[in-house]
Amino acid sequence: MSWRAAASAWCGPIPRGQRSSWRSRTAIWVPPSKPSASPSSLKVNDAVTGVALLALAAVLLWHVQGFPEMPGQKFGPAWFPGLIAIGLGVCGARLVYAGARRRGPWMTLPEWAHGGRPLAAVASVLGGLGFYITAADTLGFHFTALLLMALWTRLMGASWRIVVPVAVLAPIAIHLAFYKLLRIPLPWGVLERFAF
Repeated sequence: MSWRAAASAWCGPIPRGQRSSWRSRTAIWVPPSKPSASPSSLKVNDAVTGVALLALAAVLLWHVQGFPEMPGQKFGPAWFPGLIAIGLGVCGARLVYAGARRRGPWMTLPEWAHGGRPLAAVASVLGGLGFYITAADTLGFHFTALLLMALWTRLMGASWRIVVPVAVLAPIAIHLAFYKLLRIPLPWGVLERFAF
């Protein structure tokens, strides 16, 4: 039996004018992978996203009301931000309508989110951002970032041999990048007398 006859038995007849190898013809018959029982990524209902967009549009519309008028100009500085807010509101309303029609779950967590360690890592990031906002001016960037880097790298499973140098050196490198390259000062806090 020739290779063309064998390939035809598996994949159907091959046109003689088409130069195609048997391997490329049979590659399409790879069985599809079985779908996982739980999603691999976070899935949020469209209605939730739509409500967030509507809230953002409302905040934008409220904020642009305080923009001053430009003398002699037909369109003030609030015109284009207002149009963007209206567009966000329309998109949000469409998403709310689409999500309400599907009547699915509001949120589906991925498989990895059911473990304790990933949830602790996510909570530490959110809590760390709040801690930085409230403590950076008092403690300073260096000490605040040192504590956060130590916590985050430890929660990621790093050993103390990695945690200590990363927590000490990363804030220094970040501060130099902001201070020297970007010319953006970061709070010194308790190290104010050593500022340069």
